Amino acid sequence: TNTRVDELLEQLLDRQNLNAAYLQVVGNGGAGGIDKMGVESLVDYLREHKEKLLTSIKQGSYYPSAVRRVEIPKDNGSTRMLGIPTIVDRLIQQGISQILTPIYEPEFSDHSYGFRPGRNAHQALLKCKTYIQQGYNYSVDMDLEKFFDTVNHSKLIELLSRTIKDGRLISLIHRYLRAGVEINGRTKVTTEGVPQGVPLSPLLSNIMLDELDKELESRGHKFVRYADDLMILCRSKRSA
Repeated sequence: TNTRVDELLEQLLDRQNLNAAYLQVVGNGGAGGIDKMGVESLVDYLREHKEKLLTSIKQGSYYPSAVRRVEIPKDNGSTRMLGIPTIVDRLIQQGISQILTPIYEPEFSDHSYGFRPGRNAHQALLKCKTYIQQGYNYSVDMDLEKFFDTVNHSKLIELLSRTIKDGRLISLIHRYLRAGVEINGRTKVTTEGVPQGVPLSPLLSNIMLDELDKELESRGHKFVRYADDLMILCRSKRSA
């Protein structure tokens, strides 16, 4: 058996993985979730509750907290909804992201530049420039942001299950998807969508949109995707 895809819960709970996740979460800082606990309190919390927390994850009895809903104003006047998880859930999600990234990263499209190790927006722009120099002067721009709010959970879980052969980890990710959002003190259950702003969402969105990337590749399109911004470049206005 391939331990890389079927003993993932053990990899998640590995001390080295959790230590790296801890450093990342503390380094990122940011506001607390619905329990109001800040990153500075995490070390004390873990001293007291770490064993209980790890045991509950191992036994499948851990349920994540709802995320705190925050509206961030965008340049165009609209707002972007972010979900702020509790610090503990950020730690666990970061740990999951760290073990899944090396599994999925080699499979991703060369045309995808967002939220990937060693790739950035500058490289995406250079790729666009190359296409333009080759005569692809017309572009179709697509903003896939709304896509995140309407993602079908069953479809995503089915997609993850193709690669991840550890049902315990799949179950934990499913609980994160369904953890809900707290708005004005009341928890709203989430039945679809991936909350933006949580540590797992960049990887999950790339996993979902990889299907789109592969479809565009198979049709021979010249395109560049950076997270939820997609640009397809064409030689003529008609084909655009």
